[in-house]
Amino acid sequence: MSLPEKKQRFVHMVSCLVLALCLLLSGCVREQPGGQISETRLLLDTFCTITIHGAVDSGLSVLLDEAFTLCADYEALFSITIEGSDVWRINHAAGEPVEVDIQTIEVINAGIEFGVLSDGMFDITIGRLSRLWDFGEAMISLSNPSDEELDEARQTVDFRQVQVAGNTVRLNNPDAWIDLGAVAKGYIGDKIAGLLLERGASGALINLGGDVIAVGSRQDGSPWRIAVRNPFGDSDEYLGVIEATGVSVISSGIYERQFEKDGIIYHHILNPNTGMPVISDVVSATVITENAMLGEGLSTIAVLAGSEGAREIFRDAHGFIGAVLILEDGEMLMLGDIRLYD
Repeated sequence: MSLPEKKQRFVHMVSCLVLALCLLLSGCVREQPGGQISETRLLLDTFCTITIHGAVDSGLSVLLDEAFTLCADYEALFSITIEGSDVWRINHAAGEPVEVDIQTIEVINAGIEFGVLSDGMFDITIGRLSRLWDFGEAMISLSNPSDEELDEARQTVDFRQVQVAGNTVRLNNPDAWIDLGAVAKGYIGDKIAGLLLERGASGALINLGGDVIAVGSRQDGSPWRIAVRNPFGDSDEYLGVIEATGVSVISSGIYERQFEKDGIIYHHILNPNTGMPVISDVVSATVITENAMLGEGLSTIAVLAGSEGAREIFRDAHGFIGAVLILEDGEMLMLGDIRLYD
C-alpha cells in the first residue's frame, strides 16, 4: 500500500522538527568571536547542543563542561535502561517502596499532573508498553508486538497507581514500569538553563534533540531565532522562524522515532489505551512555554489528544504561551500568542 508522497518522506527524516539556527557540527567545540562557545555531545539518546556567551568567571569552556556533566547526571537518575537509575530501581522493585532522589520525585509528580491534565492520555506508567517497541532500523525486520503482549502490558498502565510519599515511590501494580522519557528532557533543560544563569552567562541556547531553551538573548541583544521545520518537506525546508528570548520552544511529532513496514508508519508516541502508535490529526506540535518541562508535556499531549483536545488543554495550562500544530492534511494551526517570521 503506497502512501501519499509527502508522508513517504517521513521515513527519510533524520533531523529534528525544531532546528536551532546556530546548531554546530556534532562533537565539535567552537569558540566564536566575542566570547561565545558551542559544543554538541551525544546524551539522552540524542544530539545535545549548548551555546553560551558572556563573561563567566570560571571560563566558558569550564561552564560548558559543567552543563553537560549535569545533563549526564540527570540521565543517570531518570533513564529507564541504565541499571541502578532511580527509574530502573522503581521498575524492578516489584511493588515495594523505593527511596529516590528528590529531583526524581519532582519529575514523577509532573508526569502525574500531565496525566490528570490529559485525562490519562499522557501516562508515565507506559513503560511496559514502550519497551515492547523498538523504533530504530532493527524494527523493520522484526515482528511488531503481538496482541497478547500489548494486552498484557496495557493492564499495567495507570498513572493513578503511582504512590509518592516524601522521597519514596511505590507502584501499586508490581508489574508496572514508569517511563519518564516524555517529560524528563524538559526538566533537564530547565536545570541546565538555571545553572548557566547562576554562573553568569549572558545568554545561551540549549538544544536537547529538539527541546530548545532560549536563555536571555544573542550576543547582539537580539532574540534567538529558532526555525520550525516543515515535517512534509526536505531537510532544509521550514515553515518559519520563532524569535525567542527567555522561553522554551519544544517539539514532538510522529517523525521523531519511527519506521515504515508494509506501507504503514509506526511511531513512538503510543496510545496508552491500545498500546499502538496514537492516531490523531496532529503530525507535530511546537509549543512555546515559560519552562521546558511544561512544553515537553504539552507538545506530547497535543499529538496524543489531537487538535481539538489540545485547544482545551492548552487553555487550562498555566505557563503556556503559544503553539504551532501541523495537521495530517498539511494545515498549520496556530494557537495562543505566537508569530512565525520569514
